[in-house]
Amino acid sequence: MLSFILMLAFTLAATVTDIRRHTIYNWTTYPGILTAYLVALIVSMTEGDPQMAELLGKIGLADAALGMFICGGLLLVCYVFFGIGGGDVKLLAMLGAFLGIEQGIEVVLWTLVLGGAMALIMIIWKTGPATLGQRFLLYIQALVRLRGFAHLRGDEPHSSATLFLAPSALIALLIVYLDLVQSAGLT
Repeated sequence: MLSFILMLAFTLAATVTDIRRHTIYNWTTYPGILTAYLVALIVSMTEGDPQMAELLGKIGLADAALGMFICGGLLLVCYVFFGIGGGDVKLLAMLGAFLGIEQGIEVVLWTLVLGGAMALIMIIWKTGPATLGQRFLLYIQALVRLRGFAHLRGDEPHSSATLFLAPSALIALLIVYLDLVQSAGLT
């Protein structure tokens, strides 16, 4: 329970700064990672004590390390190839350290799905459905005419959206940790 409260506090702080300043600061993620390791170390030292597991969580030191490296590594690939921010990488690595591999990967996947959906909504909102539909039809026309893929111009206004992954990570954390999909009967 304490682990969840700490993880939620760090993620909430990252969400606020991501929305307000478009930045996830190191002063949020690095202490979060250290806190996750400290909690995991205490859990590892008190293994077998059900009261401590109930209070702190069940993720030991090895699971925390693997969760951090796997989740951070997945986002590092996105950082290198798709332009995701470095703060997003560290935030998801922190969540992986708190959650371990299984729940950490689930949070990463939910975060990317929710972030992509938010970006799509922002593009539709800024561009307008009619303009977006018109551009899509022009693109299909170019595909047919060229008999292959056409390259989209990136210099058009609103052709991309800023991706806020911290709010998506916060929602993903709540979905995974509180098991909202299972409890809603969606699986």
